[in-house]
Amino acid sequence: MFITDDGIKLNAKLDMPTNGAAKCPLCLVFHGFTGHIEEDHILAVSKGLNEVGVATLRVDLYGHGNSDGEFKNHNLYKWLNNILTVVDYAKTLDFVTEMYMCGHSQGGLAVTLAAAMERDVIKALIPLSPAYVIIEGAKQGELLGQPFDPENIPDMLQSWDGRELSGNYIRVAQSIDLDGAIKKYTGPVLIVHGDADEAVPVEYGIEASKKFANCTLKLIPGDTHCYDYHLDQAVEAIKEFVKGL
Repeated sequence: MFITDDGIKLNAKLDMPTNGAAKCPLCLVFHGFTGHIEEDHILAVSKGLNEVGVATLRVDLYGHGNSDGEFKNHNLYKWLNNILTVVDYAKTLDFVTEMYMCGHSQGGLAVTLAAAMERDVIKALIPLSPAYVIIEGAKQGELLGQPFDPENIPDMLQSWDGRELSGNYIRVAQSIDLDGAIKKYTGPVLIVHGDADEAVPVEYGIEASKKFANCTLKLIPGDTHCYDYHLDQAVEAIKEFVKGL
């Protein structure tokens, strides 16, 4: 199905729990930079949540997957508007008892910011390999594998996969107060991070876990950004976290 945000169609899939419950929690699940909702780790997380009685709503965000918008024009403000629209849609679903958020990489950063805005609605937060490095890199002038002058941002950059990206992506990221958002969200948080993450150094997950008011940190030894070796451990950690809510 599609959820429409100010004329932009967002590709979305709703998966219900395997136990057939008439009422249940709903977890909104978002991908990362260059990602989409059919990636192996996104599908595994959704399936794991369904197995423990939680419905999932997976959504391709602006410029990604099968949603509208050009990749080069996406930025965190557009993603946040998308997520707020998805929350509004989820509020209309009569089976939902409470709402959680889960996001991978840039999606983990985005759901952290969105949960701070929707802290009265989002009852639990699950950032996976969260790309908190984006905010620091944008401000310091080192991001996407290339240096730039943070005071004179180029109109166009190149992402790590060769695709072009508007300089507005950097301008937006520079304006974001990540620590402020972390402090605002006081609900239960689970951060899952592979300690061999090649894209986002694990130190970012570790440091963020100390700043949240109520955070559990699950480190997966020897694993990568997308849990290429121990995806089962990541999913199991999420299932145990949700069962304890």
